[in-house]
Amino acid sequence: MEQREARLIVEEEKEETAANEQLLAHHQKAKRVASLDIFRGLTVAVMILVDDAGGEWPMISHAPWTGCNLADFVMPFFLFIVGMAIALALKRIPDRLVSIKKVIIRTIKLVFWGLILQGGYSHAPDKLTYGVDMKHIRWFGILQMLIAVAYVVVSLLEISTKNAQTKDNEPGGWSIYTLYSWHWIAGACILVVYFSVLYGTYVPDWKYTVHNKDSPDYGKDFIVVCGVRGRLDPPCNAVGYVDREVLGINHIYQRPAWKRSKVDGTPFHSKAYIKETLRIALISSTSIAAILTTIIGVHFGHVLIHMKGHSDRLKHWMGMGLSLLILGLVLHFTNGIPLNKQLYSFSYVCLTAGAAALVFSTLYVLVDIFGLGYLFLPLEWIGMNAMLVFVLAAEGIFAGFINGWYYEDPHNTLIYWIKKHVFIGVWNSRKVGILLYVIFAEILFWGLVAGVLHRLGIYWKL
Repeated sequence: MEQREARLIVEEEKEETAANEQLLAHHQKAKRVASLDIFRGLTVAVMILVDDAGGEWPMISHAPWTGCNLADFVMPFFLFIVGMAIALALKRIPDRLVSIKKVIIRTIKLVFWGLILQGGYSHAPDKLTYGVDMKHIRWFGILQMLIAVAYVVVSLLEISTKNAQTKDNEPGGWSIYTLYSWHWIAGACILVVYFSVLYGTYVPDWKYTVHNKDSPDYGKDFIVVCGVRGRLDPPCNAVGYVDREVLGINHIYQRPAWKRSKVDGTPFHSKAYIKETLRIALISSTSIAAILTTIIGVHFGHVLIHMKGHSDRLKHWMGMGLSLLILGLVLHFTNGIPLNKQLYSFSYVCLTAGAAALVFSTLYVLVDIFGLGYLFLPLEWIGMNAMLVFVLAAEGIFAGFINGWYYEDPHNTLIYWIKKHVFIGVWNSRKVGILLYVIFAEILFWGLVAGVLHRLGIYWKL
């Protein structure tokens, strides 16, 4: 009788323990890092700002070739955030096969949406058409190549070294680096491969045919004289050469920012050898270097997991962030390795990752330590529903839908009317009007929409 009672007590204790573990797991799953959500929302907001106001404010748009403007921080910030999210998300999934399945499914979704939004299928918001000629589809855009490739590679690396995540780590010193040494070994190998391609690949002369029927040179062939190694200019760099050979020139991004830069005071696009159709994707090869930014983001996630004190975390984050930022600036201004987003140069990796570290650290102090998250609520709401805001706002799908309802003329729509009469007309300045329109009618508007969806518990997750 006593043995039976003892067994019942043990079974009840086991059930209670299991229930407590499930409840704890639920609370851990529900708990989010507010500063990371705000950082994600801030990055989406900056992307909308530079995309929609950059035409009137070129100083915030992408640097034509070397250099780094506000727009050039957006993609590395996303990769950094993806890295942090990988570390935080995968630690909750103990089963490796389940983790791998989730990673593969999410990667497929990223590729799918990348092809729809950035492959040429969607023409929103300005054109009321859709569809893409498969001869000219952009297979490797930002979402479907850079982010998807970086995500799947670093996620699989994280899963393969998952045993390290179960160990306790004392903050300080180099222990956090040695705990995940395989991440840094992989990063070093990636860097060696990238440098080998960039500086060691021979770039021969190449030709292209002008396919623009509106060009006076339509149908003509032009030869671009290269025959060099290690050149970093637009026509003759190894990254562009690899992209042209692997993807073909028709599947490469046709409106690169470098067309605004100049050679000997003359714009690139007006040179005889570059004319209408010279374009470089600089996507497939730069995915190699983009993985480095994601690995750095994963490292910051590891610090958040293993180091429990705010001061220990901040010392590590700030120290690493400042070191990377300074290294990137030194490499650029000493002409060692110039800042170049198109080539995703090592100095660009260091500068942007360092900047991401400092921005996140600042938000962490303000939000998670001082409790000032209420000041950033619209950004936090955007960050919690980033995919929805990215698709509908940043990629112009919602604006394209609204523009589909016009009166007599396709440019006579509600959006154009608001821009013209509420913002540009009131301020009597197109530059100021467009800037205010983007801030209030796009960023703040979608922040409030995301807030309503948050209250309703509606999220779009991949």
